[in-house]
Amino acid sequence: MELISRAVGPLATNVHVLADERSREAIAIDTAIPSLAWIRDELEARGWTLKLIVSTHGHWDHIGDNAAIAAHTGASIAVHPLDRDRLTDPQPLWAPFEIPASVPAVELAEGGQIRFGDLRLDVLHTPGHTEGSVCLYAPDDGILLSGDTLFAGGWGRVDLPGGDPDQMAESIGRLATLDDPLRVLPGHGAATTIGRERPWMELVRTGGRLFA
Repeated sequence: MELISRAVGPLATNVHVLADERSREAIAIDTAIPSLAWIRDELEARGWTLKLIVSTHGHWDHIGDNAAIAAHTGASIAVHPLDRDRLTDPQPLWAPFEIPASVPAVELAEGGQIRFGDLRLDVLHTPGHTEGSVCLYAPDDGILLSGDTLFAGGWGRVDLPGGDPDQMAESIGRLATLDDPLRVLPGHGAATTIGRERPWMELVRTGGRLFA
């Protein structure tokens, strides 16, 4: 797997682009505004073909350039069905600019897989930040793309529309069962590992709830 990342936009959203070295097929994850120019230039420079645009959830700071990148590349858009309406009818709370609507053509569901070239990403439905939040797990490459479910040192907000602290606790507890060496690439902030986060994740898992 080849991977490039860049923090973009007013909330420093981590935009990730993954590519298969052999086929040169790529996917983009959480294409916030403004990521179109960067992704376009990287695809051209590296000889990659974008096949899919994945939204880990439907908040405005993760979906803003979906439509523009899809129009430029012809790539399909994927999201969990419970967050589909957030893409087709964006509700940009506190966004400093307009968030264009985008139309998903691919549903991300628990137990599903994203395949491109020789690479595969398992879809883990991890509600709590929104109803349709997902993480993408690449077991062969030791990577978890955690969106706004898991951050270095904590979890995503549960006080926004679609948030649920009980669901978040369950999702964190599930992720706590993954192996320590797994590298975590969140939707905001620094990368981490499951092992580094395990102490507090185990408290959530065993207690069955978030803590202050």
